[in-house]
Amino acid sequence: MRVLGIESSCDETGIAIYDEQQGLLSHALYSQVKLHADYGGVVPELASRDHVRKIVPLIREALAQADTTIEQLDGIAYTKGPGLIGALLVGACVGRSLAFAWNKPAVGVHHMEGHLLAPMLEDEAPEFPFIALLVSGGHSMLVDVKGIGQYEVLGESIDDAAGEAFDKTAKLMGLDYPGGPRLSKLAAKGRAVDYKFPRPMTDRPGLDFSFSGLKTFAANTIAAQPDDEQTRADIALAFEEAVVDTLMIKCRRALKQTGYKRLVIAGGVSANQRLRAELASMMQQQGGKVFYPRGEFCTDNGAMIAFAGLQRLKAGEREDLAVKGQPRWPLDSLAAV
Repeated sequence: MRVLGIESSCDETGIAIYDEQQGLLSHALYSQVKLHADYGGVVPELASRDHVRKIVPLIREALAQADTTIEQLDGIAYTKGPGLIGALLVGACVGRSLAFAWNKPAVGVHHMEGHLLAPMLEDEAPEFPFIALLVSGGHSMLVDVKGIGQYEVLGESIDDAAGEAFDKTAKLMGLDYPGGPRLSKLAAKGRAVDYKFPRPMTDRPGLDFSFSGLKTFAANTIAAQPDDEQTRADIALAFEEAVVDTLMIKCRRALKQTGYKRLVIAGGVSANQRLRAELASMMQQQGGKVFYPRGEFCTDNGAMIAFAGLQRLKAGEREDLAVKGQPRWPLDSLAAV
């Protein structure tokens, strides 16, 4: 089976073609970072309009890269949700319309399932079951994964997700959008100064996350300290260490609770090098292993949607002719395949 995948949930237009036997044949990506930089964050209407401009040329590019004709495609997968409704509808309209015109089956994919399965694109893919730490811009969650569609959400963010906290704290420091990667780069220059940043919700049982208070603590610390490059770097380091420590503590609890020895991290924040290094060290100490996608598949991309869509199409899932987007869509509501 060969599937065309379309991702348009936020500010990246991603197209890919995945073949069940040959693996990933092509992927094309357009990021809207420059478009939204002047506004300090994603402007939904601008995001939707840019998806309209870029999506068809990228589909043509991906087909050409994969040396694939329309006749060779067995289905089309597109991100159905969660995400910005306008952006989702662009991908859904194009994906569903092409499927109808080309007489191919179509399936709507859950964006976070795409992230969760992204490590399966690598040569060394994790086996089920495992714990998944999903940390993207708007989501932080720990999931017990027993198989595709067999998801139990063990904990999730009750306010700001880790990615949001990174971006908002970066903005407080005067860093340009997208702030998270820039804050991490600044943290690399930081010194281990004695800032007492909290590790939120680690002093009580449970696996939920809360990073809103950590962002407020960072804001107060920034306001109370001199406004110079080194001081900001020191604060950035203390903030990043607090986020990473918090995620590690929660992962350790989830692994102990389930007895699993495999941990998957995925989503934009999974590209953070400090997080990867600390989790790898933790898993080595516990006799386990951590898995994550390559850097280009941590952020939103069409490859993860094509792969997840292929699994759903193989299981017989199909969309009807209605074009639908689901800006909110619980991960654990998905059917097992």
